[in-house]
Amino acid sequence: MTETPHPLYDRHADTLNRALAAITERGYWSAYPESPSPRVYGENAAAEGKAAFEAYLNQDFPLDQPGDGGTVATEVSPFGVELNVRYPHATPDQLVAAASAALPAWRDAGPQARVGVCLEILDRLHKHVFELANAVQFTSGQAFVMAFQAGGTHALDRALEAIAYAYAEMTRHPGTAGWEKAAGKGDPLRMSKTFHVVPRGVALVIGCNTFPTWNSYPGLFASLVTGNPVVVKPHPRAVLPLAITVRYARQVLAEAGFDPNLVQLAPEATGEKLASTLALHPAVKIVDFTGSTEYGDWLETNARQAAVYTEKAGLNTVVIDSTDDFAGMCRNLGFTLSLYSGQMCTTSQNLLIPRGGIETDQGHKSFDEVAAGIAAAIGKLTADPARGVEFTGAIVNDGVLERLEEVTKVGEPVLESRSVEHPSFPDAVVRTPTIVKLAATDTATYSREWFGPISFAIATDSTAHSLRILRETVGEKGALTAGVYSTDEAVLDAAEAAAIEVGVHLSCNLTGGVFVNQSAAFSDFHGSGANPAANSALTDGAYVANRFRIVQSRRHV
Repeated sequence: MTETPHPLYDRHADTLNRALAAITERGYWSAYPESPSPRVYGENAAAEGKAAFEAYLNQDFPLDQPGDGGTVATEVSPFGVELNVRYPHATPDQLVAAASAALPAWRDAGPQARVGVCLEILDRLHKHVFELANAVQFTSGQAFVMAFQAGGTHALDRALEAIAYAYAEMTRHPGTAGWEKAAGKGDPLRMSKTFHVVPRGVALVIGCNTFPTWNSYPGLFASLVTGNPVVVKPHPRAVLPLAITVRYARQVLAEAGFDPNLVQLAPEATGEKLASTLALHPAVKIVDFTGSTEYGDWLETNARQAAVYTEKAGLNTVVIDSTDDFAGMCRNLGFTLSLYSGQMCTTSQNLLIPRGGIETDQGHKSFDEVAAGIAAAIGKLTADPARGVEFTGAIVNDGVLERLEEVTKVGEPVLESRSVEHPSFPDAVVRTPTIVKLAATDTATYSREWFGPISFAIATDSTAHSLRILRETVGEKGALTAGVYSTDEAVLDAAEAAAIEVGVHLSCNLTGGVFVNQSAAFSDFHGSGANPAANSALTDGAYVANRFRIVQSRRHV
């Protein structure tokens, strides 16, 4: 089949080619500027984006898609701002039927047309990035700059990365080929062969509360660009960012001559369990999920008709052996533990420190001095409420508050969490991080995930013991990140060997402006698929290649 060129492919070909180069070079590149400065986006962009966000509040969301006539409104802002956005509701069968009807024309359009349309969607979203950032901020509890970056520009980069990997995989084979084989004294056997990229079917994206766009965009665009219509099921407390995404995606699809039902929003009523119903629907062939281990395991076990991609929970761990920059280490870890109040799936939880202390550029530091140094760095970051809330943001749900209360009953506090009044949002729920001292024998405590601003300083027998705990806990429960601090190359090598063994990404001696819980699109992989914390990686070939199949036809010439 000869693919008909699409004008949107030509419009965005330069961006695609640069992205294709970036995924092979693995250096720094970003298509979307991460600074919300007026010098970058213009003097009026921030105000216009905020006004667009506010226009959604207390209104019916403007989304024309199949539905049952009802609406749902389930969001509660961690900042205490009334949202009350009402979204159109639909039944699973309505969503799946509309998606299935949209599939054939999208499939037949071919990879280039689909890539062009998807890149145009990203461009449209980028034009509305301040609107998107406000929606992420007030539903997730992230501070604005983080919401702009993680929820806006970095999410777009991850989407573009997924599109680039998908295009590379879809075009790995030629569309047509001539085949000729000698046949003795007679004429050779000749055949013409055509290879079709065939999508699996309807895709389901199940969004999360903390990073509604960053965690959803890779799967959404990986499925869409490979020919699969996508049903987007947002978290009930973070619907608006994905509703905005769906709105602009549908606009672009319609403008390009395709059925807008290729992308639909599936908000759920309280207690409806829409995600589970959709995930088990026979027509749903792909499921993407970010969230709890319990539900991710359920999807992997039960959604057997679908290819299931999960990013779940894990025990992110840092091994502290020694350092030639004690102050820098403490500042770096302090920022890591404070950022978004530890409500990142990549935030470190377990800090493994020899009970005999470590060697540093400031001389020997005891176990207590190391823990106190990290605690002091957090204290400095969060001392001024006006400054501190720009790091911590707000607490996303009551489960985090319950864990903060529960952790007061274990171990010995090195740093206690405290409530902070947000200077701009008096009803915001803000808590500073806590660090609790544990013994290496307290495995029942630190071998479970405590999502939120909770970390443990764990006294081990030695660095070798620390590495053994890393292997055991991460091997059993998984992790998305690991870190090590050491001036000894042998220790760094041993830590890298341990990380490879349990399939976790490792960061060494971070003391500056790079943090263990942050990853850069086109260079860093997020998750590995090699331990229980995730069964896939954002983003690699394996993440996209199973979303379609190659089906061939052949004819005699």
